[in-house]
Amino acid sequence: MQKITPFLWFDNNAEEAANFYVSVFKNSKIMNVARYDEAGAKASGLPKGTVMTVPFQLEGQEFVALNGGPAFKFTEAISFVINCETQEEVDYYWEKLSEGGDKKAQQCGWLKDKYGLSWQIVPAVLGKLLSDPDPAKCQRVMKAVLQMKKIDIKGLKLAYEQR
Repeated sequence: MQKITPFLWFDNNAEEAANFYVSVFKNSKIMNVARYDEAGAKASGLPKGTVMTVPFQLEGQEFVALNGGPAFKFTEAISFVINCETQEEVDYYWEKLSEGGDKKAQQCGWLKDKYGLSWQIVPAVLGKLLSDPDPAKCQRVMKAVLQMKKIDIKGLKLAYEQR
């Protein structure tokens, strides 16, 4: 059991969301589904038998999806970063997670999925390029990334190498 587990609050579609995330990431699984009993239903205001929590794993990281009702929504203040090695991997996660999501939220590798959760799809090379000792290279890369929605590795490298 991991020490810290992100708990994701959904209105009433926690199981649907968990199944979606498990379908996107390899090495992922639903661990179980817990339902509201009579006492839990009374406390939550949700019907007895409604899905309460869905613990799941994505690439070994544990999460719990909770059906907690409409009281709280996701904001961009919390996001999950997906570190990608290749453009194909960036493209895959971008396409899968942005499907049905908020298209206005996309910039600099950020997107909001159809459940309102924010993700950052980031190529691993970005950190290397932005930490170069040459400040001119870093500035060019930053300028390039600020103009991108889905991050393009080739575009980053061209900006980095530009004289």
